[in-house]
Amino acid sequence: MPHATNAGNEIRYEVDAPDTGDGDEAVVFCGDVGLGAWQFGWQHAALAGPHTVITPETRGVGRSDAPPGPYAVGELAADVDAVCAAEGIRNAHLVGYGLGGMVALTAAASSSRPASVALVGTPPAGDAYNPDGVWAPPADPAAVEGSLNGLLSLDFREAHPDALSRIAEWRLAEDADRETYEAHRAAIEGFDLTGRLHEITTPALVVHGTDDTVCPATAVETLAEGLPRGELHGIDGARHLVGVEASAAVNDLLVGWLAEHAAGRFE
Repeated sequence: MPHATNAGNEIRYEVDAPDTGDGDEAVVFCGDVGLGAWQFGWQHAALAGPHTVITPETRGVGRSDAPPGPYAVGELAADVDAVCAAEGIRNAHLVGYGLGGMVALTAAASSSRPASVALVGTPPAGDAYNPDGVWAPPADPAAVEGSLNGLLSLDFREAHPDALSRIAEWRLAEDADRETYEAHRAAIEGFDLTGRLHEITTPALVVHGTDDTVCPATAVETLAEGLPRGELHGIDGARHLVGVEASAAVNDLLVGWLAEHAAGRFE
């Protein structure tokens, strides 16, 4: 598994590249608070192939280094930039979930590398986000399973009980421990781009589940309204893991978004 180094910390990642193309543009996933790479599975399958897709493991998660916390969103954005640099990626289309959306926004505010950002369940400031609603101790199977009640709608849970079991297994195997969660939580608490949104001119797709209790609709709407090139899409009835329970709708949005904003060779 390849790795990039930022300030002495190794960030592990995976690359799925098409057979054609010069490789200087890619879709890069940015993960939510304390969650393992499983969270990208539903979108990865739809985007890999025509696009180079890079899946980093957020610092503290999986095989990436876990330096002592607290972390800052700027540090996590620098980790992603180091991954892009290691792969020679000139233009990155960042797809961020929750905390990962904050990372993508920060990257867009501080670097010319992001060609576009897709922000899923992301607020303009950390005080509008409840990280306790996302993470659960992976050493406690009952807590992990119970947390899915708040992350996925009742309709989805009743229709897909097998999916719930698989997600719980992945979370038990891949999610961060409490120390890393607290480091990620500190990054969220220190995040606030509310007063700078007008400066971020990167094209931004903003997606949310209308019943998300982790990141309320009002916060997402504020984000989209404040971004000069923000485009808001709500998925009715979905909760925070909208990319899981409404994967077809989210994938359609992302595929269309990339067809519009990625380089011509991906069209």
